[in-house]
Amino acid sequence: MKPLQEKSKFLKKKANKIRKLIVEMLSVAKSGHPGGSLSAVEIITCLYFEIMKHDPKNAAWPARDRFHLSKGHACPCLYAVLSEAGYFDPKHLFTLRKLDSLLQGHPDRRTPGIEVASGSLGQGLSIALGMSLALRLDKSDCRVYCLMGDGEIQEGNIWEAAMAASHYKADNLCGIVDYNRFQIDGRTEEIMNLEPLVNKWESFGWHVIQVDGHNIEDLLESFYEAKTIKGKPTVLIAHTVKGKGISFMEHVVDFHGRAPTEEETRIALKELEEID
Repeated sequence: MKPLQEKSKFLKKKANKIRKLIVEMLSVAKSGHPGGSLSAVEIITCLYFEIMKHDPKNAAWPARDRFHLSKGHACPCLYAVLSEAGYFDPKHLFTLRKLDSLLQGHPDRRTPGIEVASGSLGQGLSIALGMSLALRLDKSDCRVYCLMGDGEIQEGNIWEAAMAASHYKADNLCGIVDYNRFQIDGRTEEIMNLEPLVNKWESFGWHVIQVDGHNIEDLLESFYEAKTIKGKPTVLIAHTVKGKGISFMEHVVDFHGRAPTEEETRIALKELEEID
């Protein structure tokens, strides 16, 4: 088996476990955002288990790459990945959204591995750009990854940051758009059409890579390519499925912000067990 195929096999199994954890923790919490968490699984799994330099035993390691979840409501996915990577005991996953929990409903710096609090949509790319420019001043070769929602990039702040990142030639910055085509009120094409999305990012001076956001080998190759680009930032337009992996959640806007019932949880976990 080729090295990339071996990595892909490992990451696919890891991604399926992450999906199970997302369903379980949201079911226990009885609130949260399954749709956009499930659509981001392969993206965040690839970053933490292959692409990024990081140390779970030293979350503040100066030589780490940085990840910022701009679409903070998808934190169940990030929490599950951080737990699997060893940042904290998995028992904390089932305290999601509880008072004084280590894991709040949006990312908070009390959680090991979280760089910056997020949840106010539209601000993440500016924060990530600030990180990337600071690393440049420190003459660091670390990289910054910022995952944005597609509904989120309707915010003007995103495009101000996109313009600035190009102006400052922030080639240590990699944006990712989780393009699942749904936001809380419905389809993005009906709320605020984003197309032509590739042309927009290119016109702002970014190197653009379109990728199947659930194909692990394609994601890895895209992240590898991003590391080679000099003189401009890179953005991955990751084509994904809202609620990916759970048949009755896929492409269903209701699951943007509704936790599964006990019966739905049972069915979802059974479907994921069958994938194993």
